[in-house]
Amino acid sequence: MELFLVACASLLAGFVDSIVGGGGLVLLPALFAAFPSTHPATLLGVNKSASLWGTAVATVQYSRRVTMDWRMLLPAAALSLAGSLVGAWLVTMVSPEFLRKVLPGVLLVVLIYTLAKKELGRHHAPRLQGWAQTATAGGIGLAMGFYDGFFGPGTGSLLVFLFVRLLGYDFLHASASAKLLNSCSNFAALTLFAFKGHIWWHYALALALANVIGSLLGTRMALKHGAGFVRWVFVLVVGVLILKTGYDAFLR
Repeated sequence: MELFLVACASLLAGFVDSIVGGGGLVLLPALFAAFPSTHPATLLGVNKSASLWGTAVATVQYSRRVTMDWRMLLPAAALSLAGSLVGAWLVTMVSPEFLRKVLPGVLLVVLIYTLAKKELGRHHAPRLQGWAQTATAGGIGLAMGFYDGFFGPGTGSLLVFLFVRLLGYDFLHASASAKLLNSCSNFAALTLFAFKGHIWWHYALALALANVIGSLLGTRMALKHGAGFVRWVFVLVVGVLILKTGYDAFLR
């Protein structure tokens, strides 16, 4: 029964994550509820082992229908992987607890800004070219990769926002680009969890399959309905992230 419930959660997580990120909001609470006595690192490892496949499949699906600037994205993806490894290493020595109280405020600013700028992310109009674009994307990849390895919640959604705000992407292109970077940071974290023995492979494979199915459904819906649809899903997911992270930081 536990496997069925968390597989359903993984499918929903893949669906949400493929559109705007935030899949961890669905799968991680389900894992902690189903296995309350399990070491958190093991559940985090299982979550990463599922979400990696969902984000990777979403990247492939988006790349077939959305123009992606690989010369800019591949260096950013490599920096995202490196940043995630550094962040995961640092968290073994320094507690990320301070970020727990900061994150709800950061997400609230993101939400207010997105709602105030009604045209934000509706039109794809990259504002940087050449090395300026590559350097900015690399900075985003390094910073958010580090954040994902060190702490993690909301990484996909924050990546989407930064691509929209700093690079001038619409929400659809931003989501496609964010998936590649998020796949690399997930891979780095998964490698460390696997090395430490914190993955249940018999659960990971089933959850990965469910996550991929959800990812395929979510990607198809995003491509069908376009940037406006992705924008409103982004607003909804960030709103839920604010409530969840605020509760975890101040009320739990």
